Amino acid sequence: MPLEGQDLYYRYGNGPWVLAGVNIAIKSGEVVGLIGSSGYGKTTLGRILAGYEQPHRGTVKLNGSLLPRRGYNPVQLVFQHPEKAINPRWRMQDTLYEGERPDAAIVQSLGIQQAWLKRWPNELSGGELQRFCVARALTQKTRFLIADEMTTMLDAVTQAQIWHVVLYFARKYDMGVLVVSHEKNLIQRICSRVVHLADLNSKQPGRISCISV
Repeated sequence: MPLEGQDLYYRYGNGPWVLAGVNIAIKSGEVVGLIGSSGYGKTTLGRILAGYEQPHRGTVKLNGSLLPRRGYNPVQLVFQHPEKAINPRWRMQDTLYEGERPDAAIVQSLGIQQAWLKRWPNELSGGELQRFCVARALTQKTRFLIADEMTTMLDAVTQAQIWHVVLYFARKYDMGVLVVSHEKNLIQRICSRVVHLADLNSKQPGRISCISV
């Protein structure tokens, strides 16, 4: 079951193309790294693949079909800043169980404490909030996970714990993972393939090329 972005074009307003003719495919069970300089469209591409943004041209398909507009999205996106993805007016238990109920084993593995469920988002640290975002995204109905600088702001111990859980359950559920990151050491450790988003000023703006690591 591949997730495919086909001939994707995107720009903000009347500005230059952020993405121009991008083609990318991720297979089930595959962990792919996406790297490139800041401002060259990594986050935009991730948002398009997850259905958060619509491309000006091109399509995103899951197993040959367009992403569903209703119901649970089988492509989940975890942002760099968890506070932007959590409703500040909800207690954490409401955030955790907003959509598909996560596996109890995932919640436990991520170190989410029962006492946190009754708290408000502003009572938790960024690392604690991100654990909730990851748990919410890792359900048995999720076919692909897009991690956009998911652990960049976290300490090394928390990073390692979260990635251990993500990779374990990705294998268990045969889930594809796109790792958007500028951390080359992380990419080299966990990804079997790396996608480079080319410099937009090149002769082929927005094109991507793949190498194995």
